[in-house]
Amino acid sequence: MTSHQRIDTLKQKWKFEPYWYLITLFLAIAGIVFIYHLATDQTPSRVAFSLGTGFQVYWYGICIVSGIALGAYVVSRLANERGTAVFNQEVPASSQQTTLNALKLPRKITQSLSRRKITNLGQLLLLYGYNPKGFGLQKEDNHVTQKRLLNTPGIKKSWVTNAPWRIWNPDYVWNGLILVLLLGVIGARLYHVLTPSPSMAAYGIESALDYFRNPAQLINVRNGGLGIYGGILGGLVGLFIYARRVRIPLLAWADLAVVGLALGQVFGRWGNFFNQELYGRPSNLPWAITIEPRYRLPAYSEFSHFHPAFLYESLWNLLTFFVLYWLVKCYTNKLLTGEVMALYLIFYAIGRILLEFIRLDSRIINLGVIQLDLAIATFISTLIAISMAAWIVFRRWHIRN
Repeated sequence: MTSHQRIDTLKQKWKFEPYWYLITLFLAIAGIVFIYHLATDQTPSRVAFSLGTGFQVYWYGICIVSGIALGAYVVSRLANERGTAVFNQEVPASSQQTTLNALKLPRKITQSLSRRKITNLGQLLLLYGYNPKGFGLQKEDNHVTQKRLLNTPGIKKSWVTNAPWRIWNPDYVWNGLILVLLLGVIGARLYHVLTPSPSMAAYGIESALDYFRNPAQLINVRNGGLGIYGGILGGLVGLFIYARRVRIPLLAWADLAVVGLALGQVFGRWGNFFNQELYGRPSNLPWAITIEPRYRLPAYSEFSHFHPAFLYESLWNLLTFFVLYWLVKCYTNKLLTGEVMALYLIFYAIGRILLEFIRLDSRIINLGVIQLDLAIATFISTLIAISMAAWIVFRRWHIRN
């Protein structure tokens, strides 16, 4: 490969996708808001706006939903890139550039495809391979289109009936998102229920058993919230179920999903800023945040400035996103399937271990009457980091031998 070819390849891999504008805009706004807070000690209201019915929309929810939506969009674009790459390997350029006139489709079908900006055989084959029913054509018209494709010289039957690039249909992201989110939220809530933070004692919750004695608190996510590790596990279960249902590779999709997850966490942590939660130990550093008295933990009521733990985690997740994105874009062929997912878990676990040094209100491991000076999150993070690293090493050793 010549130097010019390498440059062209890099340009293709790193073309400026629309989501980069949104990411840049968010980071700029977040930076301005944070600088304003440092200068004035004022935090914007939790409520972004109220609807006419009195329903209040919180910044926390906006950050979460925005992160999920943008993360999913990034994953869908990455999936489409992989699908297009497989398509280009399978279908010769000469076949792709053939005009639709060669199919001799009825005028009605041709006009319908033109409205969707499908003007050549390559565009039609790519999208038809993703989902034959995704064109909005009537059943009979779809049957005619399939028949004409199969009768076109140079077109393999598998490209039409079971395209190799089908597994990377970007619509799978949006179709499976609800299931993944639902099980993710359930898993995240269960994680918190099983490991309630010490501050929950103010609500009569000192252990997981107290939740089951008071079932109403089980679903009250405003008290205690959610746990990320439970959310990851629940989301993975949701992805497993969906992958089995539509017959797509679980680990390969998990590699893409964690890229969106890391980006979503960047956004989501800023919701903690507006809620004045997830702050660290008292601090006099220039970037320490001000917490209003009503949001301070009782043991720290006399302090006003704290480590912005939410910011540390958001920045760590941003770094994780950049690394994972770079690996997916440039080193897909050099990584084993599932390794990007494993690296995400390692990165997040390391970040969480470091964060626990300054984080408040962490549940400590309790063995009967013995309390270890070790947060449950630190223990779980250590297990995850070690197990994922061992999994990567073992798989590569197994392949070499």
